[in-house]
Amino acid sequence: MSEIVLLSGSPSEQSRSELVLDYLAKLVDQEGRSTEKISVRNVSPEDLFYARYESEAIEEIATTIQQAKGVIVASPVYKASYSGILKALIDLLPQDVLKDTPVFPIMTGGSKSHLLAIEYALKPLLATLKGQNLKGVYLLDNQINKSSRARPITNEDCDQRLKKQLVYFLEMIQKQVPLAF
Repeated sequence: MSEIVLLSGSPSEQSRSELVLDYLAKLVDQEGRSTEKISVRNVSPEDLFYARYESEAIEEIATTIQQAKGVIVASPVYKASYSGILKALIDLLPQDVLKDTPVFPIMTGGSKSHLLAIEYALKPLLATLKGQNLKGVYLLDNQINKSSRARPITNEDCDQRLKKQLVYFLEMIQKQVPLAF
């Protein structure tokens, strides 16, 4: 079981949002926590298109997410919202898959015009799954250098915002108290 699941909602192989997730995974690993990345690109198109809830792969994804102490979700902005393929995957997961789980939402986009997509699209979606949403971070495409995997965030203020939210996310996970029955 991984402590933190990184969920990539990008269908692109050259994804800025996935690059940000990889960067955060490295920072999380440096804190001594385990991570596991789930990418929508690795989910069977047939499972998604035919809504195969009972698919072994979908059930495994659901279990991995349910057992995580925290989830980081990243998606590019498509038509002022998250990617459709991310929604297709989320539609197949149990309605309370994120119950009481800290969730760190991240979106990437080409302009400041879509800044509120994280507030009006992604965060409400994650809330319907019973996740505990953090503030989240929206990054502009020009703030991410695709050729630098080690340090992809080119804007220092943006990098600090991302790290600050990651620290807050890890603190929320640390404060979780297991229920005893």
